Amino acid sequence: MNVFNIADDEDIRNGLASDVYFERTIAAIGERCRDLRVAMEATVSGPLDTWINFTGLDEVVKLLEGKDVDLYAIPEGTILYPRDANGMPVPFIRVEGRYCDFGAYETAILGFICQASGISTKASKVRLAAGNLPFFSFGIRRMHPAISPMIDRSAYIGGADGVSGVLGAKLIGHEPVGTMPHALSIMLGDEDAWRLTLENTKNGQKSVLLIDTYMDEKFAAIKVAELFDRVDYIRLDTPSSRRGNFEALIREVRWELALRGRKDIKIMVSGGLDENTVKKLREAGAEAFGVGTSISSARPFDFAMDIVEVNGKPETKRGKMSGRKNVLRCSACHRVEVVPADIQEKKCVCGGEMKNLLVKYLSHGKRTFEYPKADEIRSRSLMELEFFRDQQ
Repeated sequence: MNVFNIADDEDIRNGLASDVYFERTIAAIGERCRDLRVAMEATVSGPLDTWINFTGLDEVVKLLEGKDVDLYAIPEGTILYPRDANGMPVPFIRVEGRYCDFGAYETAILGFICQASGISTKASKVRLAAGNLPFFSFGIRRMHPAISPMIDRSAYIGGADGVSGVLGAKLIGHEPVGTMPHALSIMLGDEDAWRLTLENTKNGQKSVLLIDTYMDEKFAAIKVAELFDRVDYIRLDTPSSRRGNFEALIREVRWELALRGRKDIKIMVSGGLDENTVKKLREAGAEAFGVGTSISSARPFDFAMDIVEVNGKPETKRGKMSGRKNVLRCSACHRVEVVPADIQEKKCVCGGEMKNLLVKYLSHGKRTFEYPKADEIRSRSLMELEFFRDQQ
């Protein structure tokens, strides 16, 4: 058994992180499984009232690599509604092969994309609320440490400017970001803690002083301004029991700093933030945000995988659409239509060109191209997000 309550890589690869009925089904089918070739598609059952920033595909590719399957998927960082212009469910993933070669991985595949997509979508909504101001993912302490790299990667792809986790930062190829903990002020006192933080801020890093441990935020901000010639940010992590009107507090601090000629000191806020509070605090004068729980514990999307074809014949269960499908999107108006898989492109009702979004990632278990890095996926995500900016 593992030391911690987690499934390790081999557990997942061996199909042990799975619902038992898949294992029993494959065992019951036995030799007949060799003759059962299927196509399965992953669509969203809910929530349906929001767009989704699709994430988590990288782990699906790693899991199915080496299996005799073909994998088609919408690229990570693509933002779509779960239903097309005609109300059809959008298939984000399609796997083709013998059921016995991949059926046991359904639970893991869904787990990979359900949670990661929920996190990246929430991060994208915070990205829109923050405008061009930086925000950072601080939420891994709210979830099991084993999944902290996935949380940080998903948040980064969704639009976070940096992540606090050591492993998450390593995964995305960047340095972790952080400020200073209240513990430092409690152990050393505010002034020594601030001074030590500034002394240990490396070249190229932003200096951030946490000012709400003991003092009123306004007077702490004034004290920082008097003591230090160069500070990039002061951070307000004011507890909810003392917060009151947080926007008014930020305006007050902003006023006092500007009055003393310290407009150079910017205000970072954290603690219980989401896309709604970030927008209000930005309008009040906050210029950076640390967002935690609302991103790391974001509601997962309810993806489901269903057989849509058996041995080349369209077959599925009640309530689902049979047959392999493609997802076409117009480059001009972004209209999305789900069509039979033999259609690769068509004219949009607006006159633009609609082309297939599904990409082939695996051919008989072999990668068809090198998987993109997190920075490239994030760039796609931010470009896609521009289309949804006016829909907030």
